[in-house]
Amino acid sequence: MQIPLSWLKDYIDIDLSLEELARALTNAGLEVEEITLVGLPQLGGARHELKVNGLSWEPDKIVVAQIDEVMPHPNADRLTLCRLQDGTGEYVVLTGAPNLFEYKGVGPLPKPLKVAYAKEGAKIYDGHQPGQVLTTLKRAKIRGVESFSMVCSEKELGISEEHEGIILLDDDAPTGMPLVEYMGDAVLTLSILPNMIRDASVMGVARELAAVTGKPLHKPQPVLDPNGPSIAGQVDIRITDPTLNPRFVLGLARGVEPRPSPYKVQRRLRLAGMRPINSIVDATNYVMLATGQPLHAFDYDVLVRRAGGKAPTIITRAAQPGEKLTTLDDVERTLEPYTIMVCDTAGSLSLAGVMGGQESEVTDATRNVLLEAASWNFINVRRTSTYLHLNSEAGYRFGRGVHPELAPLAEKLCLALMTEWGGGQMTRDLVDAYPQPAVDPTVELTPADTLRILGVAIPAQQIASILERLEFTCRVEGERVIATTPPHRLDIGEGVIGKADLLE
Repeated sequence: MQIPLSWLKDYIDIDLSLEELARALTNAGLEVEEITLVGLPQLGGARHELKVNGLSWEPDKIVVAQIDEVMPHPNADRLTLCRLQDGTGEYVVLTGAPNLFEYKGVGPLPKPLKVAYAKEGAKIYDGHQPGQVLTTLKRAKIRGVESFSMVCSEKELGISEEHEGIILLDDDAPTGMPLVEYMGDAVLTLSILPNMIRDASVMGVARELAAVTGKPLHKPQPVLDPNGPSIAGQVDIRITDPTLNPRFVLGLARGVEPRPSPYKVQRRLRLAGMRPINSIVDATNYVMLATGQPLHAFDYDVLVRRAGGKAPTIITRAAQPGEKLTTLDDVERTLEPYTIMVCDTAGSLSLAGVMGGQESEVTDATRNVLLEAASWNFINVRRTSTYLHLNSEAGYRFGRGVHPELAPLAEKLCLALMTEWGGGQMTRDLVDAYPQPAVDPTVELTPADTLRILGVAIPAQQIASILERLEFTCRVEGERVIATTPPHRLDIGEGVIGKADLLE
């Protein structure tokens, strides 16, 4: 899993060097396989055993600039001349970036475009060569116009392989600021063990780091819009088998528009290995990577049409033998009875926990979004993914276990981001079907247990203190510590097994 350092800092205050951070995570059971620098300086000081690559941005040569006007090139239709300033002066820069063509020849821009600007002598990656070929920016004459600097694509700065257009930064980027100060980053590539799926999210990694450093975990506290419309009467949920689908949460966002997400969001998604699509899809992927809870967005108007103009009813059930569904990857799939389906009264909609179907997918015309956050039987999801040879980020997480308690938090957070990035309004409430609430295991531990297994008798109060740092709820009764596991610790069993899990 790839974790951008900047994203991790949203959830925990980090004052460790990259080397110290990598060792702390490795000590917590998360092996850091590689560190990729995305602008930050090379690791210095004592020798280290870490695998490090990437590109450092020179603060005096790669800065935030603003384009004030895009002018035609006198001798080339596919090139433009950008009048820009970088805080020290005004320059004319030549570029062939296609995402600037719409601004060509319109005169001074009413709102400047913020860009990543590399000056003469800057070391960047060659955007026209495969792979990462380092080059030094030199003065040259192109089609009769002298060029000694450039506005950069993501490929040239080592952010991604995207090179079709230049980076357009968010409007708050300060002109003249060294780019490394504005958005310098590093990506930690982590090895996640199968029984540590709780760490397959930025918040999960931050939680482990909080446990080993003693720093507080900053959990998101999303809230619904109290002035929004109610979801009552807009949709119903019918769970046919709670053992397959313990919880199903729905919210509704009306009047949203699929727009490009803020550049900060697009950059984080790319650094984490996902491709930005639009503000609606990006919100679901962003929240999944942040919290570990996969979500699915339906076009609500399509569901209403399928329901004959009435409020749709979402049904979860096991597939019928031989039932078929065309998934988002345009493949018609024949299903087995252990596959869990999300349906409505008109038919099937998606493979629960694995992939959505084409019938109700979000498109550029979508304006009303029904958002799903659910929990599924991990064995059924894993069997479905294996049988269909269908791997997805959602299936990876659901196939190892996602606790039902995570669904409402992720639902609220995603609705908030979706309407922040794409406009519209979310409902002030949710539909939450939770027929059999989960009961988290309780485990008893004593100093005698630690002496027998670990060889040292740890006092009861110290046992409780250690476990509480890991978010267990503890009650001390004499020499007995009664610990209730937090929702994210699905790897902790009950009884003797649970005791062994805690001591491990």
